Amino acid sequence: MAIADEKSPSDGKVWGLFKLPFRSTGNQHTTTSSSSHSAHHNQQLHSQSNLQMDGSNGHTNSSSSVSTVARSLLPTRRRLRLDPSNKLYFPYEPGKQVQSAIRIKNTSKSHVAFKFQTTAPKSCFMRPPGAILAPGESLIATVFKFVEVPENNEKPMDQKSKLKFKIMSLKVKGVMDYVPELFEEQKDQVAVEQILRVVFLDAERPSPALEKLKRQLAEAEAALEARKKPLEDTGPKIIGEGLVIDEWKERRERYLARQQVEGVVDSV
Repeated sequence: MAIADEKSPSDGKVWGLFKLPFRSTGNQHTTTSSSSHSAHHNQQLHSQSNLQMDGSNGHTNSSSSVSTVARSLLPTRRRLRLDPSNKLYFPYEPGKQVQSAIRIKNTSKSHVAFKFQTTAPKSCFMRPPGAILAPGESLIATVFKFVEVPENNEKPMDQKSKLKFKIMSLKVKGVMDYVPELFEEQKDQVAVEQILRVVFLDAERPSPALEKLKRQLAEAEAALEARKKPLEDTGPKIIGEGLVIDEWKERRERYLARQQVEGVVDSV
């Protein structure tokens, strides 16, 4: 019995000594496995974030390239409204200089400069060749052309005219004087509004197009005469520096002159 009592504490100590290493080993294994698992998890997250960043960059680049292509395919927004919209009508009179007309209106919210170009600058000229229009402003431009006598008595409808006109526009900053160099200095901002095809009309046969052309030419001529006429002076008359004769002074002078005449009559 005594021996059994002596062995029992030793047995407990022996089991206790064996249990300690196994517990520490288990903790180490658990810590190592958990740290490796977390490292692997962090690596996966890092890889996923890199993939997401690469995907987002690729998506941004692709979307920007798509938007650029889409913008290039969209039609250019018109700044001007033309009437007629895509043709220039000329009366057919061989051997004479004839005229055509086109109304040009600025439909944008900014000042716009326009300019004519033609494939035959020696036989055609425009009046005006270019100008700057305020928002909503319009004018009628006149185009002059010399009609050559056809060979072999060809009719004008049988002739395929290669003559074309081009109207270009440019957005400008506010009111300024028109100079053709504006289009050279800002080539990237120049837009082609319309390429106009030449159509000959029979001058001896009435037609709606011919009647409309005559009205536009008459309106353009009236506008030109109005610009040439000096503005009427409705304000006070300026005789010299600092000397202004207004309506009140004129009435006073007439009154004094009448008083002088009446005084002379009374004295006689």
